[in-house]
Amino acid sequence: MTNKEGSKFSFKDSFIYGSPAIGAGYMYLLMAIYVMKFATDILLIAPAIVGLIFSISRVWDAINDPLVGYLSDKTKWSLGRRRSWLLISIVPISIFYLMVFFPPQYEEENLLTLWFAIGILGFYTSMTIFVVPHLSLGAELSSDYHERSKIFGVRHFFYTAGSALSLISFYLFITAEQNNTESLREIIFNHSIIAVIITSTLILYSVYKLKERSDYSNRELKNPYRAYKDVWENPHARLLIIAIFIEHVGSAAIAVLTLYVAQYIVGAAHWAPIFILCYLIPSAFSVPFWLPLSIKFGKVRLWIASMTLTGVSFGSMFFILFIDDVNTKIIYVLVAAFFAGLANGCGSTVGPSIQADVIDFDENLTGERKEGSYFAAWSFIYKASAGVMLLLTGFSLQLAGFLPNQEQTFEVKFVLATLYCLFPLACCLIGAYLLTKFKLNEEECRVIREALDRKNLNN
Repeated sequence: MTNKEGSKFSFKDSFIYGSPAIGAGYMYLLMAIYVMKFATDILLIAPAIVGLIFSISRVWDAINDPLVGYLSDKTKWSLGRRRSWLLISIVPISIFYLMVFFPPQYEEENLLTLWFAIGILGFYTSMTIFVVPHLSLGAELSSDYHERSKIFGVRHFFYTAGSALSLISFYLFITAEQNNTESLREIIFNHSIIAVIITSTLILYSVYKLKERSDYSNRELKNPYRAYKDVWENPHARLLIIAIFIEHVGSAAIAVLTLYVAQYIVGAAHWAPIFILCYLIPSAFSVPFWLPLSIKFGKVRLWIASMTLTGVSFGSMFFILFIDDVNTKIIYVLVAAFFAGLANGCGSTVGPSIQADVIDFDENLTGERKEGSYFAAWSFIYKASAGVMLLLTGFSLQLAGFLPNQEQTFEVKFVLATLYCLFPLACCLIGAYLLTKFKLNEEECRVIREALDRKNLNN
């Protein structure tokens, strides 16, 4: 466990901290790649209505995320300001996740739609209650510049492992659809119950075993609006927000468009889960590879390089548009997905670590710890970027003349390839360029940390 100064956090403690992310990764990715199909094809809810529900959820996120971040920052309960919220999240996550995937068989369409809408909004709100305090806790567990990368690296490994497990469920659901709806409902219910039990158990275990740093508690924020303003006025945070948003708009393509690309360009729809898995596995297992490199070359420079590699990997797949052989296309996508996933492992490891350094910079200026407010801002950026990609995809395909479950025209395929390949390339390169302007380096962080430690000792 860390001491008051935040030095040395054991691998065992990193394991305990990161393990609940398995459930978050599983639930989030399954929602991203399957819930829309489930709603339209199984529940028979109109696609426009489903799209509207998800749009409303993104608008609600703009209110919900910062609110949870602020409340977490100012909480003074005996269990701690972060662990208390992790504990609170267990019941609503379980209830709303089951609501989404196991609705009652209403004969009235409006009642089913309302049930589904409440389930979606409730689920994402509940996950915010878990994710924002959990990320904030990770930033507080150690103040060591490189130790933070290890903590978030372990968390990323577990999150990605959960995402990979969701692909197994996804494959089984798609297969079950070929039988009857009742069979599919039973399989989904069984998987949902298991997911809820495992996620709840891991959160409880983490809450029980971890301890929060006492020197970060009892720092009441004076004004919630001031906290949000401080995030934007922090020049390092502002640069990260812009860079991360642009990069994530592009990289959201893997969740939004992989199924379309697999079916309509590659011509092998059943390979879609394998494509995503080939992205996730190197992302998870590359964490030990990136950690020593971040020490040698610096976290920021390594993140710039990895973001560039992500963009180039996506961009290279554009050439499958001009390849006729299906097997060649599959191999091409698998190789590109591997390198994109490898690069993603770096960004998901050092990115939150750098964000934690930015929070130290803010504390040195304001005297307040605002991990919740900061990670809420970044959480919203991640969600908003995915929403932008969904909106862009919908309008682009509509204008190109997309027709579902049919052979597409070259124009439609070209739009799909552009959105999936060239657009992420452009976004990643812009994000990488912006990161070259980021000036909060290891030496400056060390000076800030020493100043904060002196303040803490005097208090």
